[in-house]
Amino acid sequence: MGIESLLPMQKSIRSWSDRKKCIEVPLFPSYVFVCLKDLQEYYHSLTIDGVLYYLRDGKDMAKVRNSTVTDIRIASSGSNEIEVSSSYFEVGRKIIVSRGALTGLSGEIVSHGGKEKLLVRVNLLRRYILLTLSEDDVLVQPAVSSFC
Repeated sequence: MGIESLLPMQKSIRSWSDRKKCIEVPLFPSYVFVCLKDLQEYYHSLTIDGVLYYLRDGKDMAKVRNSTVTDIRIASSGSNEIEVSSSYFEVGRKIIVSRGALTGLSGEIVSHGGKEKLLVRVNLLRRYILLTLSEDDVLVQPAVSSFC
């Protein structure tokens, strides 16, 4: 329909009685990120089978920053171990990945399960993406804040 969308996926191993299989499942079940250009696309998208509603922030549609969508896209496209959590995390050391499969990903280094992991906050959904990083594959630089 010409509407830009993102359904982030992750690989998951599922077991049946006779076999195990690696399948792709949505990173955030029941959520699809869309980029709507105008009100006409909004109304048009509501006619798509399976679309129920848009998240709202008060009376307005909830908006996700482009940088957050980019981070979700990078995190879900990598081959790193990925986990989604709704647990609360203290603010960690902010970094930007500058080498490897996750180049350009910005997040925070936090401690989780006795390991240091890269955390990407998806505040709108109150969810957090946790990635296990290999120090051999990734070089990190401190994130720099900027104002537009």
